[in-house]
Amino acid sequence: MDYAQARRNMVDCQLRTNKVTDDALLKAMGTLPREEFVPTELRAKSYTDCDIEISATRSMMAPMTLARMFQCLQIGREDVALVVGGSSGYAAAIMGQIARVVFALESSAEDQERIGNLYTSLGLDNVVLVNGPLEKGWAKEAPYDIIFVDGAVETLPEELFEQLVDGGRLIALVVENGIGRATRFIRKNARNSGSVIFDANAQLFSEFSKPQGFVF
Repeated sequence: MDYAQARRNMVDCQLRTNKVTDDALLKAMGTLPREEFVPTELRAKSYTDCDIEISATRSMMAPMTLARMFQCLQIGREDVALVVGGSSGYAAAIMGQIARVVFALESSAEDQERIGNLYTSLGLDNVVLVNGPLEKGWAKEAPYDIIFVDGAVETLPEELFEQLVDGGRLIALVVENGIGRATRFIRKNARNSGSVIFDANAQLFSEFSKPQGFVF
C-alpha cells in the first residue's frame, strides 16, 4: 500500500473538504505516518474515514473528527497540552508537532513502551507519556493551555477543568441521550463555558460514564 499517497488523499479529501484550514495542523497530519500507530493487522484502514479499534476499550478517532476538534483548540506554538486517553499515541503525536510540550495520559501502561519507542524513532521528544487515572488528569504538570480528551464522555470532572490556565480550552465528545457532540469549553475566572461545535461519535471512556441509577 502506498501510505504516502493515502496520507495525501486523507488531507485533500477528508480534511480540506470538511473546512480544516489550519496550515500547521494539515502539515502535521500530512507528514506523520498514521499507519505506524495502528495495529499491524489493521494498517490497511489507517487513512479511512472511520474510527479504528485499538483494543476493547480504546480506539483512534477518524481523521476528520480529530482534525476538526484540534482546529477548534487553536493550538499555539507555546502551548502546554494534556491529551487524556488515546493509547494509540497518534493524537498526542499530532499535537506534539504544533504545541511546545504535550503530556499524554493513559491509565494502562501496556502500550507505553511501544509508543515511547515510536516517539523516539520519529523524533518527538516534546511528547511525554504519563500514567494514571484518566478522570484525575495530570495535576503534576498543570496548568495546561489546552486539554484534549481522546474519546467520548458522558460527564467531565471539575478536577480536569481545574488543571487549565485562565482562558484555557478543553474539548471532548460529550454524549447525551446517545448523541455525541464535539464540545469546546473555555475556563475563565474559575467558570467553564461550553459550546457545541459539531456532532460526532467515538468510543466511550468508562472512566467518564454517568453513574447508573437504580433500576426497579
